Amino acid sequence: MPTRKPLLPDVARRTAAWCGVLLLVAGVAAVAIWLCVALKTAVTPVLLALLGTALLGPVHRWLTGRKVNRSVAAGLTCALLVAVGGGAGYIVVTALVDTGDQIVASLKDTAQWVIDHFDIEGVANVDDLADNAKGLVEKFGASAAGGLLTGISLIGSLVTTGVLALLLTFFFLRDSDRAVSLAHTLAPRGTGDLVEAMGRRAFEAVEGFMRGTTFIALIDALCITVGLLILRVPGAVGLGALVFVGAYIPYLGAFISGAVAVLVALADRGLVIALWTVGVVLAVQVLEGHVLQPVIQSRTVQMHPAMIMIALTAGASVAGLLGMLLAVPVCAAAFGVIGELRKGYEAEHGGVPEGP
Repeated sequence: MPTRKPLLPDVARRTAAWCGVLLLVAGVAAVAIWLCVALKTAVTPVLLALLGTALLGPVHRWLTGRKVNRSVAAGLTCALLVAVGGGAGYIVVTALVDTGDQIVASLKDTAQWVIDHFDIEGVANVDDLADNAKGLVEKFGASAAGGLLTGISLIGSLVTTGVLALLLTFFFLRDSDRAVSLAHTLAPRGTGDLVEAMGRRAFEAVEGFMRGTTFIALIDALCITVGLLILRVPGAVGLGALVFVGAYIPYLGAFISGAVAVLVALADRGLVIALWTVGVVLAVQVLEGHVLQPVIQSRTVQMHPAMIMIALTAGASVAGLLGMLLAVPVCAAAFGVIGELRKGYEAEHGGVPEGP
């Protein structure tokens, strides 16, 4: 009996198969994102706790390695988190509050300088522009924090989220040794080892990202603060604090904080000092991109800058500022899982998959 000729050529069938896979993955991802948004009150503390666990994991392992009880070690680690995080937050907020008016005044002077020197006509008063900008910031902040309000005040919601995240961090640290057995229990039959490897790889990626980003943010903020102090730019400590906070949002945070520093220098110290400030910011960015990033984050999942920008945009559209903060570590974990799956396939079949 003659063999039946396929209706479509091989290329078309492969393309259709890949389209089906992509539609299935996109559907699952859309449902997962929808569930996260619908359950954001519970999901947010869990994600923050995972970031805290990734950041403090080495401290907890160091304590347990010296025969400290796991619960005691987790409690001490969380206490260290509260002390360091609270102290750093106090320094950052105090610096921004003390120098905030000075920075805003400098930005107003910069806007007026641009209007005067470029002879721009028909532009609204600088104070009006500042008020409009403030209104836009408040509107954006309200939309970004809208997911956390849910009928209670913003302060109460933030406190509740922080307390829940801290408690979950304690339990994640204390019971991290049970994660392997839990993965094997929940995984389908015969896939326990793969699920364990995927979980370990994803957590290692997030852990490396959090440790590396914190260390790089500290170095960036210190270097830029010293440079601004040498140049006698007003509000140097507050600008350095802004650099530290912005470092957790890759590329975009560094660009915004650096631009603010340059504008403040232009308004208060003139064009020459502003150019020197540009040099300081660029030097720090070069140091970060060519030395700190390759050395400190060499063990994390390396993502292309375009992929990071897409992740930041998607995170902002889903959850505002919180989404921008969580976008890159979530993508790092996803790339870690994909890399583990690819490595398992290559080990099993001796090559890379060609198609569905």
